[in-house]
Amino acid sequence: SEVEETVATPYMGFNLGATKVRQRWNGDIVRHVFESPLVRLMKDFGYEDVYSHGDVITEDRPMRRRSVVIYRYYDQVSEDLGTGERPDIEVYAEGLHALIERVRGQVVMSGEATDEDFKVFLVAHSMGGLICRTFLQNEDLGPAANRACVDKVFTYATPHNGIDLKVIGNLPGFFTRNNQNNFNRKHMREYMKIGGGGERADSLDGKFDPDRFFSLVGTNAKDYTVASGWSSRVVGPVSDGLVRIDNAAVRGTPRAFVYRSHSGHYGIVNSEEGYQNLTRFLFGDVRVDGKLVIRALTLPTRVEKARKEEKEVRASYHFETVVRPRGARYDLHRRLVNENSAIFRSYDELQAGRHPRLFSIYLAARNRSVKGKGSLVFAIDLAVKVPEYEINRKWRRDLHIEGSDLFRKTLIVAAFPPSAQDEPWKVKYGFNVTASNPTPRVAERVESDADGLKFLIPIRSTGRPGIDATLELSARGWS
Repeated sequence: SEVEETVATPYMGFNLGATKVRQRWNGDIVRHVFESPLVRLMKDFGYEDVYSHGDVITEDRPMRRRSVVIYRYYDQVSEDLGTGERPDIEVYAEGLHALIERVRGQVVMSGEATDEDFKVFLVAHSMGGLICRTFLQNEDLGPAANRACVDKVFTYATPHNGIDLKVIGNLPGFFTRNNQNNFNRKHMREYMKIGGGGERADSLDGKFDPDRFFSLVGTNAKDYTVASGWSSRVVGPVSDGLVRIDNAAVRGTPRAFVYRSHSGHYGIVNSEEGYQNLTRFLFGDVRVDGKLVIRALTLPTRVEKARKEEKEVRASYHFETVVRPRGARYDLHRRLVNENSAIFRSYDELQAGRHPRLFSIYLAARNRSVKGKGSLVFAIDLAVKVPEYEINRKWRRDLHIEGSDLFRKTLIVAAFPPSAQDEPWKVKYGFNVTASNPTPRVAERVESDADGLKFLIPIRSTGRPGIDATLELSARGWS
């Protein structure tokens, strides 16, 4: 039924928007309309669709370079438009090869690109992302020239490491009805031709530049209503209702987390958060990565005494991060404890140097949102929760207050591009900056390697328990 509903729309769901309410500064409740990714790409970036007089533009007619082309791979599955049979995922990937060849010919015909400089962005939701990866990674399918046309890939809520259920784990390979085995990790490694050992399927296997592949991860399980809510129940809360958070990104790739469900009215595609991440990744020109490097963690006096007495001490830390650009009413990235998406590290992991990678965001220096201002400004809400402590496997209730923080501040960061070729970038920052407290500090600048420049900001709390860390902001040119 979902297939038939999807193929009944010309744009396979990318034309669906959302209308929700939000509260303004004065307390008024107003409607917020998100028109859809398709409409916004047309309005904001001058894209066109490829339909004309009720049909797709055919091979004998030119196509504009800035076009949105929908790969309607589900048509062959539909009982109305196709055979009603589900082919293997390799067949879908071969169809993507054929579509790119056809589009390239039509764009070259228009004179807006040559065969050599023709490029495409692949933008996919859910299983569409697995089709894109099969196209890129299975070199037995189609010519390499088609894969070379792909400039960037952006996936919404794709189960890159399969689908897991609470009771049985990864979907078994013998669940073949409706091709459910497409989400079995062993089968995924086979149709993507992932080499080497291991069981995970979330690797590009060296077949595509990981920096040019973005994974957008949904974290709202409760608003996914498919199957009367049973999907979110059997998958579990640390998910978007269908795909678990740990399975929704490709290893080594930039990613962002947003409080959106897999689909529906609160779905990840029909969201301002999704659209802003998409367009900044495709068209932005600065990438900023945040990493928290832990230098020291101080324990409560009684816990530290137990550690020195060589008793077994265990503690678990949660790191919350929300990132917003200046002038925005949306989050580019959001990971919170009460939404089951915060970063988790144990005391031993942090002591061993497993530092939390907080975010990857993209900014547009060419299109600054505030006229006359030369800086790129964004805010980071950063919190480190007070951990729970165990001594010799016994939870110390007397050392824990639920919801308390080791550190919680809003950090305002302003990056100033060089006004002349020989000038360096500058980064200024301030904690909980308000109009009455505008004096920023200058971040320590560290010359870096090919990854760009690195700026260091101290993150410290006093007393016991406490944290002494450095927020490393790595900035590089993009696109």
